[in-house]
Amino acid sequence: MSRSQTSRRRRPALVALLRVALATLTLVGPLALVTVSSADHGLLPKQGAGFVLFVSLQRQSMS
Repeated sequence: MSRSQTSRRRRPALVALLRVALATLTLVGPLALVTVSSADHGLLPKQGAGFVLFVSLQRQSMS
């Protein structure tokens, strides 16, 4: 098998991989941007009911 035949076989797989990557970035990118931009103090603000739930779950997992 020559080198050109090998590259021809790999091309459809590479095209499919690029399409999946592009679709993933297109769908997940805006959601990630909104999540990060809406956070007041970084990715995990340590306040409110969410923080209380987080701490209680951490404590339960340690005992």
